[in-house]
Amino acid sequence: MGSNKPLGLDTLLLLDGESFVADGAGKLWVKFEVKLVAACAQRPHGVKYSLTLHDEAGQRVLGFDNAHAVKVGTGPGAKTRVEYDHKHEGERVRFYSYTDAFALLSDFWREVELIVQERSP
Repeated sequence: MGSNKPLGLDTLLLLDGESFVADGAGKLWVKFEVKLVAACAQRPHGVKYSLTLHDEAGQRVLGFDNAHAVKVGTGPGAKTRVEYDHKHEGERVRFYSYTDAFALLSDFWREVELIVQERSP
């Protein structure tokens, strides 16, 4: 019998408040903040999340979140979406297409692994 729960949501919710070392040297670490919220136009999937990768100084290197609206670009070509889902790569912000919690976790860990590989000696 099938479940009505979105794929991976239980796992994502269990990660709330957790942090982990992301590399063998302890120079990169991840932090998870995840809460169920009422579904709305900004968070239609009913979850508020912040998945971040930090360097040894505590600076965010990568982040996937839906904490606020994002405007990408400047001038008449600037775009703002109703949904808050987006990704931070350093100072750069890009829209993120949230499909489900499993895909979010997969996308986040894939990018974390790439950054760890880039920064390892």
